[in-house]
Amino acid sequence: MFDGVLKYDLGPGVEAFSTQRDALLPYPVIQGHQVHGCEVAIIDRPDVTKDELHGFDAFVTDRPGVAIGVRTADCIPVLLYDPVRRVAAAVHAGWKGTVLRISQKAIEVMIRRFGCNPAGMKAVLGPGIGPDSFQVGEEVVGRFRQAGFPIDDIWRFQGPGDGTPMSGGHHIDLWKANQWLLEHSGILPSDIQTAGIDTYTAKAFFSARREGIQCGRIINAIRLI
Repeated sequence: MFDGVLKYDLGPGVEAFSTQRDALLPYPVIQGHQVHGCEVAIIDRPDVTKDELHGFDAFVTDRPGVAIGVRTADCIPVLLYDPVRRVAAAVHAGWKGTVLRISQKAIEVMIRRFGCNPAGMKAVLGPGIGPDSFQVGEEVVGRFRQAGFPIDDIWRFQGPGDGTPMSGGHHIDLWKANQWLLEHSGILPSDIQTAGIDTYTAKAFFSARREGIQCGRIINAIRLI
């Protein structure tokens, strides 16, 4: 049932995975019309449609058997699980959503609506563009700096480059940026897993930067069982 997917171990009572290229979903996954924003939707029934979820980039549910997910192709997927309150979340965190602290906003919804305690939560940062591949302009670095991120930890300047793609220039580590948001929200570092798979270089996963924005998408899903 899980052929062609990368599975994550978040403990008993939950399933979480990211699809590889051309994999089939093992079951239906509720998804939205993502816009690189920071709106969080609460999924409280199994028949929510994509059209009802326009403008949402994060989803939270406490309903067993209801799979929620986000689509990525270089952006960072963040999957969250509270084993005590039995609540799950799926977050689409590209650089714009990361600057808007969408991971943190999803955790805030879990706390406010379901009484979750971040200190007991589990998290996965799935496949996404790695720091060596995520070359950006100075304006993107400025956005992270203005948003209060620990810029010296998540940014580096590689100089003029050697002429190969993504060499030189400014680079941002979106994994570290989102890990900082999770830790800043109260999740323990030992409870955060990072897949460490750079979608730009890992051909088993879709990459918009490598293939163009019309490429397929990775489905990153979580389901309470």
